[in-house]
Amino acid sequence: MNRRDLLKLAALSAVPASLLQARSAWAADAIELGCPVPMSGPFAANGKFADLGMKLAVEQYGKVLGRPLAYTVLDTEGKPATAVRKVQELAQQKNARYFAGGILSSESLAMGKEAEKFGGVFITTAGADEITGKDCNRATFRWSVPTYGAIERTVRPLIESMPKAKRWYTITPQYVFGDGLLSAAKNIFKEKGIEHVGNSYHALTEKEFSGYLTNAMAAKPDVLLILNFGSQSSDTLRQAVSFGMKKNTTILVAWASGLEQFESLGADLCDGVYFGAQYWHDVDTPANHDLVKRTQAAFKSNPNYSLAGSYTCTKILLDAMIKAGSVDPKAVIAALQGMKYDGLTGPEEIRAADHQVLKNYYLLKGKPKNRMKDKDDFAEVVSVGKAFLPVEQTQCKLA
Repeated sequence: MNRRDLLKLAALSAVPASLLQARSAWAADAIELGCPVPMSGPFAANGKFADLGMKLAVEQYGKVLGRPLAYTVLDTEGKPATAVRKVQELAQQKNARYFAGGILSSESLAMGKEAEKFGGVFITTAGADEITGKDCNRATFRWSVPTYGAIERTVRPLIESMPKAKRWYTITPQYVFGDGLLSAAKNIFKEKGIEHVGNSYHALTEKEFSGYLTNAMAAKPDVLLILNFGSQSSDTLRQAVSFGMKKNTTILVAWASGLEQFESLGADLCDGVYFGAQYWHDVDTPANHDLVKRTQAAFKSNPNYSLAGSYTCTKILLDAMIKAGSVDPKAVIAALQGMKYDGLTGPEEIRAADHQVLKNYYLLKGKPKNRMKDKDDFAEVVSVGKAFLPVEQTQCKLA
């Protein structure tokens, strides 16, 4: 082999190396985001849509401060220990410092504490009051209205519109989210002279609710208040309707998972049932109109709560980086605190003292099939408003 052939071989072997160098330089320059959500297990549907929400926001922005965006979806399996391990790995392997996710409160509380340890930022849609209450920290932010506000904006207006409905029964998942909803409901029951005729606790893995519903029916309630979430609330509602409870009982699902839940249940089952909602695709705000257009263009569907929540959490992080002019987490946290913006639910504000987004919560009522103006017009908004504990009552003390 002569020198010319050797040079040719050397040149050829150098090409992949140079390409690899360029790729690694690009990757090092990218701002890496993490989407830690359950992609398997009972809450996998919510995780799947949350993944699409972050994807939509990342593709919309493309670059921030001249740097490309990248993201990784992490399957938390809905388990706090798994969630923390996956977040740690992404932080170590790809230097990720920004995370938006956590469908369940238990995993979100754990991930928020972990993000604080390694100097990251975590924003979530989980509901437990503790997230922006006694377990708050500088790294953690929350877009969703917590359990207190969800109950205030569903149970209270329903009691006021139905003064004769004095007997209420609750079905509650036995973990921090369910306990928060139940505690808030009991406070309103006491204030309003409502008789709480019983509660059934269940595990996060439960799929069969007939036993709890048999107990509920025996108590002869005027209102059945369903305090679980996702597929569990759908299963509870399906079984309640199959037992004939809609005929003589008003049913309220305090925390619906939005459009995909209505689609899985169908109009006939949802007709006349009340649902609490963080988000509804029909809300008349400029930011929501923009999201609906983007979602329809990308996925040929309307956005649901899991997609919208993940999209807006990602967008909040990216806008804060732009506002800060930096991707340093300390600078971004400072930019987030007190930030006001036009959000999906109207004007929204991140309260500096506890990192809670102040936003609307909706009470929906399922429509009869013959009143639906299109395939996604499952419900009408019957009440909307904001309800948040004053900071001094949240027990949040940011260091």
